[in-house]
Amino acid sequence: MSKRWRIGAVSYLNTRPFLLGIEQSGLMEQIELVKDYPAKIAKALLDDTIDIGLVPVAVIPLLKDPHYISEYCIGAEGEVASVAIFSEVPMEQIEKIYLDHQSRTSVQLARLMVALFWEKEVEWIQADESYIEHIGGTTAGVIIGDRALVAQKRFPYVYDLAEAWKNYTGLPFVFATWISNKPIPEDFMQLFDQANAYGVNHIDDVIAKIDDKEKVYDLKKYYTQNISYKFTEAKKQGLALFLKLLSKP
Repeated sequence: MSKRWRIGAVSYLNTRPFLLGIEQSGLMEQIELVKDYPAKIAKALLDDTIDIGLVPVAVIPLLKDPHYISEYCIGAEGEVASVAIFSEVPMEQIEKIYLDHQSRTSVQLARLMVALFWEKEVEWIQADESYIEHIGGTTAGVIIGDRALVAQKRFPYVYDLAEAWKNYTGLPFVFATWISNKPIPEDFMQLFDQANAYGVNHIDDVIAKIDDKEKVYDLKKYYTQNISYKFTEAKKQGLALFLKLLSKP
């Protein structure tokens, strides 16, 4: 039997197009699919318990042998909606910010944008599972993924981190991309990208398969205006700049 590739994907709404494409492609016979939140997928790739992961890009410098294997990513050309700082007070009044434990990239982006774009110093707090309930007063919080879409209507001040990045750098932002920790055969990568493309090109089918209770936000807008899936040259430039800024002491 040929090798079954171990693939990890985040279990957020923003990955549903990729998952639909993979499930429709016939690749399921060649892969073992694991779904979890970003930080756990990143750890699995670092630990070599998966071969390919849709991982937060901040993990790339930690990998011994990273390979970009796809023309698709989780990115944004401007407002992304699902990665933001949520607050009850305006930015100038924020004193403390909880950091969502689910994604290394969003945490690092928040730190960079608060310092460089908003030019503030705040106290950073490592969040526990219930931290969203403690956001209030001058204490804000970074919330990502599906929980951020729910929080859009809950907090009066929403500071979108992809939009802040675009305003600061002029470049789009890449939150996650498909990375392998070893060389992957070209024929498999082609089939894998065809699967990604299928899902991205069939957004109505993606939305139709989503349970109504998960539709806490305009998903057509989310998939076609907020999330930008092609790993373009501009996104690669944005990613290179982000990794460069992370490497500075």
